[in-house]
Amino acid sequence: MDHSLSRRTVLAGAAASLIAPGRASAQERTAITMAGLPEDSATPVLYAIDTGAFKRVGLDVTIQGQRSGSAVASGVAGGAYQIGKISMYPLIEAHAKGIPFVIIAGGGLSTPTNPLAGLMARPDSPIKTPADLAGKTVGVGSLTDMFSLTMRAWMDRHGVDYTTLKMVEIPISALGEAIASGRVDAGAANEPILSGALATGKVRLVSHMEDAIAPRFLSTAWCAMRSWADANRSACERFAKVVRETSAYANTHSSATVDTIAAFTSIDPAVIRRMKRTEAATSLDAASIQPVIDLIAHFKEIPAAFPAKELIWT
Repeated sequence: MDHSLSRRTVLAGAAASLIAPGRASAQERTAITMAGLPEDSATPVLYAIDTGAFKRVGLDVTIQGQRSGSAVASGVAGGAYQIGKISMYPLIEAHAKGIPFVIIAGGGLSTPTNPLAGLMARPDSPIKTPADLAGKTVGVGSLTDMFSLTMRAWMDRHGVDYTTLKMVEIPISALGEAIASGRVDAGAANEPILSGALATGKVRLVSHMEDAIAPRFLSTAWCAMRSWADANRSACERFAKVVRETSAYANTHSSATVDTIAAFTSIDPAVIRRMKRTEAATSLDAASIQPVIDLIAHFKEIPAAFPAKELIWT
């Protein structure tokens, strides 16, 4: 089967149903350089790029893969990227330190029927429960990412001392091999990295742990510095509208986005077709963010909790 031909056909057919042709020629065109982890919550933006949805509203958007949410946050803060897909943990820590990040659009949403990530271990590993993680070395994309937060929350909720956990930073794309080789005892990743690693047979799924945070919460978001967002208000509004619409489309047309996310993550499209796809947020609400803020405050990673609405750009 000619995958490139199939992809062009799908994109051409879907493009007309996404964003109505805008008057881009009458608008000032804005170039936006973005970054994000190579995982499924990037799909709506990738699909909007592929279908030309951004271009039709006057936005020239490019996106680069990064190794961790913290690296993306640093790039946005330093001006290398105008918008980045940042996990909530480093975003919340940055806000607590007075760094003015704001959320422009929602990213990956964890729900009871659609958990975002999974804890992996070797097939012969004894790790099965939160208690089994005590004293173990685990791989995370960053010491301040949602994977590290979720593992600590899982242990804490079950009365296990999470401070015994030893964390090692490893790019999530390399996490499966790090576990298989014995470099670390376990590690957590989200889709499609999770399914890609499980497909090798070198690791097994221990548990989905997200409900230790909350039944429903926002895990990643598309963020910018407040000064840039305020200075580019029209561009941000157009960006957010496109992302909401492509998120709604991607949530109900998963087969149309297989090749898009496969190209960005270098994961076999066959693996992506079989996996549980990430649910993309189609709106922004403080209730889906507050549990993460409260948990980070509980672990004393920030001085105190704060209202989630402070993070949402309006």
